[in-house]
Amino acid sequence: MTQQGVRRTAEQVLDLAPDASSRKAGSKLGVAGPWSGAGSGREGAVWGLCKGSGSKPYQTVVDLSDPAGPAYKCSCPSRKFPCKHALGLLLLWAGDEGAVPESEAAPDWAEQWLAGRRGRAEDRKTRPAAAAADPEAARKRAERRDQRVTAGATELERRLADLLRDGLASAERAGYGLWEETAARMVDAQASGLASRVRELGAIPGSGTGWPARLLEECALLHLLDQGWLHREGLPDALAATVRTRLGLPTSADGPPVRDHWQVLAQYDTADAKLTTRRIWLHGADSGRTRLLLSFGAAGRAPELSLPVGLSLDADLSDYPGAGQIRAVLGERHASAVPATARPAGTTTTRALTSYGEALREDPWLDSVPVTLESVIPVPEDASGSWHLADAGSDTALPLTPSFLARPGLWRLVSLAGGAPLTVFGECGHRGFTPLSAWAEGAAAPVSLC
Repeated sequence: MTQQGVRRTAEQVLDLAPDASSRKAGSKLGVAGPWSGAGSGREGAVWGLCKGSGSKPYQTVVDLSDPAGPAYKCSCPSRKFPCKHALGLLLLWAGDEGAVPESEAAPDWAEQWLAGRRGRAEDRKTRPAAAAADPEAARKRAERRDQRVTAGATELERRLADLLRDGLASAERAGYGLWEETAARMVDAQASGLASRVRELGAIPGSGTGWPARLLEECALLHLLDQGWLHREGLPDALAATVRTRLGLPTSADGPPVRDHWQVLAQYDTADAKLTTRRIWLHGADSGRTRLLLSFGAAGRAPELSLPVGLSLDADLSDYPGAGQIRAVLGERHASAVPATARPAGTTTTRALTSYGEALREDPWLDSVPVTLESVIPVPEDASGSWHLADAGSDTALPLTPSFLARPGLWRLVSLAGGAPLTVFGECGHRGFTPLSAWAEGAAAPVSLC
């Protein structure tokens, strides 16, 4: 499949799926049998008719011309985006160019949607900017929001003090309801970051050996975040910005645009009942910076931004404010994406841990940092099933996170290494190392492990 001049693989197409069931169903439709009238346009559109259970086939069209990511339209009743028919059509195109021939014109039903969508996009570009908001009204809204957050942080401090006074064992007896109620109060206070951390507290009691220590640790971090907000006037500007970000308060990227050739190192989704979050890691070939892009989609809908692993983008990135923050926003793209021809410089497992420790000085609530490990070998520690990434030729190693051990990516990593050293990119934190992509010996493009 072609997007930005680069042909996608079947695996990259399936990365667009909103969930595992859609991947499975879409894979079954990635063959010529159920399709008729399939075609593709030179401007980046693919269309086709897919036979379904009814008398009329489903009309499916995909627009690939938007740099932000593909857009989909299908006459099926599915509420997932992309649906299994869109995934199947893209898989058919990715696997066999002859099955989806190029055409000068799309059928009327596809052309009508494509023209309408592209027309609206042009309108947005030419529409005059809206009048600037009343600065005094904006200031008053910000003050009211800050007052609500302060009230929420003060209440949370009281609840943490009650927990420590009554003893940590009381948290296990109280159950999850206490934490859910507290989290709801933090949402009312417009502190979504506090609400998320409170909900995480509710899952710790009774979670296994050592849970009191883990609960105390998380309570301490939550107390530190509360105190950071309540005493924000005395903090350095960068740390105060980090506190606002951790509380979940709105912020925007204000750093100067940095133009570079940004290699896509990893892309993966996490989901809850309401939201799908896509994390995309980029590395600048010239600047040496590693930056994180976040994209969001409603439940059952994949986020719009999709950047296949292994591509290189000539583009601008602007950083978000805050001490030690590595999140950025994608700005102008200066050329079509091309396959990456180099990999980031790697480091050792010892240096990776040092990098995480240094990052904690700037952001004490940081779960992990992006790290590229060079010349490491995946090895099992013992019969219990624990795995490590060990430096070749030394006795130092990093444990792999338990969440990664439950994924198919572990065996993909082991087979890629074949007992030999390889380069691995991932996230290094207090839970261990989570591999996200890896390069075999001599390869320029990484293999996704997500």
